[in-house]
Order: sequence, then structure tokens, then C-alpha cells
Amino acid sequence: MNRLQRYLPILDWGRTYDRAAATNDLIAALIVTIMLIPQSLAYALLAGLPAEVGLYASILPLVAYAIFGTSRALAVGPVAVVSLMTASAVGELTAQGTAEYLGAAIALAFLSGLILIVMGLFRLGFLANLLSHPVISGFITASGLLIAASQLKHILGVPGGGTTLVEIGSSLAANLGQINLITLAIGIPAIGFLFWVRKGLKPLLIRAGLKPRLADSIAKAGPVAAVAVTTTLAAAFNLGDAGVKLVGHIPGGLPKPVLPPFEAQLWLDLLGPALLISVIGFVESVSVAQTLAAKKRQRILPDQELIGLGASNVASAISGGYPVTGGFARSVVNFDAGAETPAAGAYTAAGIALATLFLTPLLAHLPQATLAATIIVAVLSLVDFPALRRTFIYSRSDFAAMAATILVTLLVGVETGVTTGVVLSVLLYLFRTSRPHMAVVGIVPGTEHFRNVRRHKVVTGSTVLTVRVDESLYFANSRYLEDRILELVAERPAIRHVVLMCTAVNVIDASAFESLEELNRRLKDSGVTFHLSEVKGPVMDRLNRTDFAQHLTGQVFLTQYDALCSLDPETAHLSESRHPKRRAMSTLWDGPEI
Repeated sequence: MNRLQRYLPILDWGRTYDRAAATNDLIAALIVTIMLIPQSLAYALLAGLPAEVGLYASILPLVAYAIFGTSRALAVGPVAVVSLMTASAVGELTAQGTAEYLGAAIALAFLSGLILIVMGLFRLGFLANLLSHPVISGFITASGLLIAASQLKHILGVPGGGTTLVEIGSSLAANLGQINLITLAIGIPAIGFLFWVRKGLKPLLIRAGLKPRLADSIAKAGPVAAVAVTTTLAAAFNLGDAGVKLVGHIPGGLPKPVLPPFEAQLWLDLLGPALLISVIGFVESVSVAQTLAAKKRQRILPDQELIGLGASNVASAISGGYPVTGGFARSVVNFDAGAETPAAGAYTAAGIALATLFLTPLLAHLPQATLAATIIVAVLSLVDFPALRRTFIYSRSDFAAMAATILVTLLVGVETGVTTGVVLSVLLYLFRTSRPHMAVVGIVPGTEHFRNVRRHKVVTGSTVLTVRVDESLYFANSRYLEDRILELVAERPAIRHVVLMCTAVNVIDASAFESLEELNRRLKDSGVTFHLSEVKGPVMDRLNRTDFAQHLTGQVFLTQYDALCSLDPETAHLSESRHPKRRAMSTLWDGPEI
């Protein structure tokens, strides 16, 4: 039963589901449904798909996640970044508005779902760690700018296109003479209203006497108010005849089951984008899920989250939708509204299904400018320029990866941008760890602690060199370690013992093992004995599988203090005294900092 619960979390929380939880879930679902309807329509148009596809992608995926997902607050559905990536990936293969375009989007969702499920079954969630936080932050910032720029054509009522900032800007500049003033009169006030709703409506309602929770719920319904008002105006004044682009007819009824097109070349073309969408969607979802779960001391299982998101994408595909993932804003709203279990998502799916059945005729006169305003306000909240400054101050290498991700995403495209960020992150990691921080250490007088000779007043001996390496040893840094220790020994002719302090060494791979053996041989030829200290158990277990201990000229000490007491008792004795005169008798390191 436990194994079954691992893959079907609904069997766990479902056993204790009661009326109180159901009531809270229903309230949360109502609020999220109101928020999700305009978002679903807007994000489908952003992906280059008919508006109803966004609704289709907000029904079965939510039910699938309720069954297979582990987060009790994550709200799955269409999101801005994945919609942009879908448009970028599918737009390279076929033209928007065609049956082939929709088929490719469905295939992308199905393929992304399969990738996520396979990753979950093989417990490959760690692969998402290849995307560092600066890269993700940079990619989301750039995507937010790209999405906002791509929606300006709907605000201005002009033709436009392009997948990069330069292409979008050039297209808009070439068509500025065709601005539709009525469309502009709808789009600009809608943007202003939605920004005000986000920041100003809740405090106003609280001052008017409403409770904070109710005021927040009303504020979250701001986009619905914008949709209702502009749709009414467009219908009343027949604005479609005045050149205002409307959503148009949205087919009513529930989505019919479909299968993705099984064309080998199409799947090969979509494999790379599907993998990127899967990883980015998973990283975004699990980050939100873990943040919200921590507030209630709940647990998220990342590998099961892969399966839950994979099932959601497969469900989206077979219901005629496109790739989905957990949305940050919707999940926070779901959490704040009191969602107790994933059943809130299933109830939201029921609400979207009802809207698909009965409300779609009312949306035919919805101006596309209103949906564009909804998207712009939503995605600009993702843009985080201050993160550039924070990252620059903390780590220049991470800043380089972040800045490169932003620039390449804006100027070349989303897929190339995130790929560049991942490659740069890996290369910078290899560069940093290929030259690990190493410190000559001495004993802190009166203690058994060893610290960097350049940072602390410590005692060292003249015949024992203790070097601490602050990194695991692997192929990229093994030669550097070997060369640096031999260089230090060459500078100190009195050295008779070298102790490698392995406090921070979690792994020694085969290349590093060969380097340690070579270092042992070369030190032996120089008349120097090589020792190890504070080797962690798993590392020692691997060393014991070899004959390394038989060839080691020295010993493996449990602690560095044991090593000092054995190899240089006089220095160990001197360190026991804190008297300044006794301390002055010791040999102090005067070499370069390493």
C-alpha cells in the first residue's frame, strides 16, 4: 500500500478528507477559477493558439495533478513563460492559425509529459539542478520583457511579430502609422486599472472596513472586472467594426479527446524544446510548491512532482491543450485562499468546465487588448532587475551567466537563451572547482581546531605541512591539487610530512585517486611522507576498495589534531599554552596565501 501511495498521493490525503477541508478547497477553487479564466484565454493567445485551448488546458491537467501531485497548494495550468516557449518552438515548424500548429502544440505537451514521467520514474529530478538560480532568474526576467513587448501590438492595434526583442521592436516601429486609437483607448486604461488593482485596491477595501482576506480575494478578481467591462463596451458600441480585434467566437462545450500526431520528424524536432519546457516548468513548479509547503510544514517529493506534472501534460494533450505547469501567482492565491488539499485543483477544473460550457458565448466580444493588458501586468511582476545588482555584488561569475542568459534570450530567442545559461553555469562551475580554495592551516593555540594561517593566529611546525582543500576531488581539479602541493613542498625544504586535510572532501573520483597515488609517489621520491586526515566515511570506504592504504607512505588520521600530535608533538605541546611568550616560540607561516 505504501508503494502505491508513493505514486498516488491522493490515497494518502484522501483518507482524512473531511467536510471542513472540502469547504476550504471549494472557496479557494472559486477564487482561482475567477482568476484562471482570463489568464487561460490570454496565455493561449500568447502561445499562438485559439483562446479556447487555454480553457481546455485548465481542466483535465488539474484533475491529473490532484491525483498524482504532492503539493497541496500548487495550481497547475497555462503560464506565461511556457506559453512563450510553446510559441517559439512550434512557430519554427509551422504557421500560426493552422491545424498543424495546434497539432504540434498538442504533441509538445504529450512529449513534455512523457519526459517528465520518465524523469520521475527514474528519479532524475536532480537534473533540474543544472539550471542555477541566477540563470532561472535571468531567463524569467528576459521572458517577461519579451512577453510584454510581444503584447504591445495588441495594445496598439497594429500588425506585429517576431521572436526576439529586436524583431518585435522593428515590427512595431514599421507599423506605428496604423495605430488604432480605439484599441489604444481600451488597452492603456486596462493596463493602468490592473496595475492599480494589484497595488491599490486591497488597501482601499481594507480602509473601507473589509477584512483583509476578503479584500484580497476581490482584488484578485480585477482581471475579471476588466474583461466584463471591456467586453460589454465592445458589444454595446460594436467596436469590432471599428477595427478593434476581438477574441471572436469561442466554441462551447467540453474538449473532445484527441491524440497527438505521431510523426517521427515532428517529435524529433520537438524533443529539444520539450526537454527545456519540462525542466523549466518543473523548476518553477517545485520551487513554488516547496515554498508554500514549508509554511505549513508539509513535504514535497520532487520525483513524484515530476510524475504529477507529467501526467498533467499528458492530460492536457489528450484534451486538446498545450504544455502546462504550476503557476506562481495562482498557487499563492490558492494557498492564501485556504486550499487544504489538491482537491482544490479538481474543483477549479470543474469551474473551468462550467465556464467552457456556458460562458464562452459571452466572450466573443472580448477585446484582445484586454487580454494583452492582463498578460503585460502579470509578466512584468516577474521582471527582477535588482537581482542583477545583488548577483553582481555577490558573485561575478553567476552575474555573467545571468546577464548572458538575459541578453541571449532577448536578442536570439528563448531556447538559445536558456541553453546558453545552462552551458555557462556548467562551465563556470567547472572553472571554479578546477582551482579549489586551498589553505595551509595551523592549530589555534589552546584548542584542537585548525584554521587558515592567513586568517587566524595559529601555530605551525617547520617539518609538517598541513593543507586543507575545500572542494571534492575530481577530474577537473586533481592535477591542480597535485601541482600546488608539490610547489609548496619545493618552497619549504625543511618539510618532512605533508597532511592533506579532507574535511570538505565528499567525493574522490577515479582521476583524483590516480593523482593522489602519483602525489604519494613523487613525495616519497622527495623524502616526504604523505598523510590524510579527517577523511569522511563514504570516501574512506571507496579508498579501502583499493590497495591505496598499502602504498600510502604515511597514515590516515581520524582528526588533524591526532596527526599533529603524532608527527610533531612539540608543536602540539606548544599550542596548548595561550601564553604570548610560548606562542612566540612557534614557527609561523610566512608564505603566500593559497
